[in-house]
Amino acid sequence: MKYKIIIEEGQNNFSAFSPDLPGCVSTGKTKDEVIQNMQEAIQFHIEGLLEDNIPVPKPSNIVLAEISI
Repeated sequence: MKYKIIIEEGQNNFSAFSPDLPGCVSTGKTKDEVIQNMQEAIQFHIEGLLEDNIPVPKPSNIVLAEISI
């Protein structure tokens, strides 16, 4: 499965979350680090859902677009 993540750049680091997995978040000093950390966070999050017999949400068909104003 492929889950989409949203990455936000802060002053000193990056943070990320997955819209399909509420509460699944991570940070990293670089964009690559936050992506790697999110892969681990998503795996851990899904394992927790399965252990608690909670259905794992399927990835949505979110499409990202940028609009210039």
